[in-house]
Amino acid sequence: MSALKSIKRWFIDPQFSRKKHFLRSLEIFKDLRDRELGYLVQSLHSRTYREGEVVFVEGDIGRALFILEDGGVELTREGSRAPLYALKPGDFFGEMALLESLPRSATATATVKSHMHLLYKSKLDALLNSEPRIGVTIMSHLARLLSARLRRVNSDPKFIPAKNG
Repeated sequence: MSALKSIKRWFIDPQFSRKKHFLRSLEIFKDLRDRELGYLVQSLHSRTYREGEVVFVEGDIGRALFILEDGGVELTREGSRAPLYALKPGDFFGEMALLESLPRSATATATVKSHMHLLYKSKLDALLNSEPRIGVTIMSHLARLLSARLRRVNSDPKFIPAKNG
């Protein structure tokens, strides 16, 4: 796509503008400039999931971060009756897939009709090469998020560290 077509799309396409506005509202993308948000929007894949549709299954290899724009998602673990977490619009999940290609630690299921944006690891890697500031900004937010989660787990008196060996 030519630069002129890209620029026209940014200013004319209402869906493009809506996605940029939505992404700007999220903490993980708040430090991106307008042009960088435009590149990010172009890198996202959007998808709608039906109520009860499985987004991904525990044990699947993770390949994308999911950003919930509308609807609801529940995270569950095999063998557990209670959900781990209920996600609402503006939440994102599956972020570990951007860091490593390991099996998913939970199953994600849409609880109602849900619209999501997916950022595939391959797209983030391409952004890191072409627009390094975008990738660095996202990775920096993910590092802070994961650090906060680790502190929370470590401050839990019920947390028992795994034994080595």
